[in-house]
Amino acid sequence: MVGIVDYGVGNLFSLRSSLLAIGQDVFVTGDGKKLGKADQIILPGVGAFEDAAAKLRSTGLDEVLCRLAEKGKPLMGICLGMQLLFEKSYEYGVHKGLGLIEGCVVPIADFVPSGFKIPQIGWNSLSFSKPSPIFKNAKEGDFVYFVHSYQAFECEKYVTATTDYGAPITAAVQKGNVFGCQFHPEKSGTVGLGILSAFAELKEGLC
Repeated sequence: MVGIVDYGVGNLFSLRSSLLAIGQDVFVTGDGKKLGKADQIILPGVGAFEDAAAKLRSTGLDEVLCRLAEKGKPLMGICLGMQLLFEKSYEYGVHKGLGLIEGCVVPIADFVPSGFKIPQIGWNSLSFSKPSPIFKNAKEGDFVYFVHSYQAFECEKYVTATTDYGAPITAAVQKGNVFGCQFHPEKSGTVGLGILSAFAELKEGLC
């Protein structure tokens, strides 16, 4: 059963609908005890890093997620949810993240050529850096849907996929049982559903 973290940030309806469409049992909750009963956990997120991080801290869900991840529970962050997995973000200041993956979050404007629109919005292809179980149903060059102005940085050893937006941009990461997708699997058609399906098959302690 997949638990989706509800902390007031994120497109919960489309994510839940996508998981139901592939036959997964799923629940949405902001209750840490209920999240502990999930087989896998997804941390969604849309909006500003500082606001999202503050909401996680105010509810105590930051400590819950760190504790469950440290026990081996499969955890996937999506979009801003992925960025929150890192140590800090430089989005309008410097803000502390969950620290589950070493690295930081920086503007993609620092990397892409002038003339490329910020934020990056739309479909772009994946280039795999190393194997990851969540991509077992995907193939090199598959297109997924992005909406973002920031990316994970200084985390090369955890990068499992990049995308080309005038420069290589971090598209996905993994550190053990902790996964991140900068793109939106729930908005990425059959490719995205395949990624969600692969994640939902992961077992605690076996990533």
